Amino acid sequence: MRENTISLLEIHLAVVLFGLSGLFARYVGQPAVIIAFGRVFFASSSMYFFFKYKGTAIRLKSIKDCATLAAAGLLLAVHWTAFFLSIQVSTVAIGVITFSTYPLFITFLEPVMCKERIKIADVISACIMFAGVVIIVPEFQTANNTTLGIAWGMLCSLTYAALSLINRKFAKKYSGRIIAFYEQGAASLILLPVFFLSRPSLTLPSIFLMIVLGVLFTAVAHSMFINGMRNIKAQTAGMIASLESVYGIAAAAVFLAEIPSFNELAGGILILLAAIYSTLKASKATE
Repeated sequence: MRENTISLLEIHLAVVLFGLSGLFARYVGQPAVIIAFGRVFFASSSMYFFFKYKGTAIRLKSIKDCATLAAAGLLLAVHWTAFFLSIQVSTVAIGVITFSTYPLFITFLEPVMCKERIKIADVISACIMFAGVVIIVPEFQTANNTTLGIAWGMLCSLTYAALSLINRKFAKKYSGRIIAFYEQGAASLILLPVFFLSRPSLTLPSIFLMIVLGVLFTAVAHSMFINGMRNIKAQTAGMIASLESVYGIAAAAVFLAEIPSFNELAGGILILLAAIYSTLKASKATE
């Protein structure tokens, strides 16, 4: 089998796993913050043992890098907690659709964090995404579960956008696996006190599901996505990654019988189209 074909399969499988991760918010049967802790704890632990087995050097170059990645870990902890909360208070569709709006926030954060000029095309794309969110919102009342789910989903999206920009800077100094390991490890330490204070009533099935979420759906999926990008253009990888929300919604429809409403589908299509456009434009800019 050709290397390009294997790489494409790796990326597709990784995105399928990313899309299915939202189901764990329902199946694990634990509060969102506990699921988030389980995800980053088992992901970082498995990556640590993998690095040890491979003899990979994981030491960072400076204290400043440690501090920045610790801050990124805080963002990651908030990101995953907000993601699972969004799904728990509303639906998987709401969680994955609102998560897909992160390019909206990147549009306005990137000029500030990376000192780049804001572009009109990016603003138009962001406005289309925002319109998609407005279409989904049934009514602007916090008592409405869909509205609450969208609010948590937008926080999830905002933190991921900031995290992506931090990762962009560090990608020039470290591999994606090293960055992910430190961020997930830092998120584990940040969420550890919450875990002990909440004293969750864990069962063997819930522990098993969190191990699967952390190892297979996070550590392995992330590694597969990175491996796949060795032989695949960034544009192609970005287009495939845009399918994450499609896989998530389809899985929720099959396994949870959650059928998206017309407004959710219409808003989701707008957001997805804007995300695909942003991916295409970004890839052309780097060619």
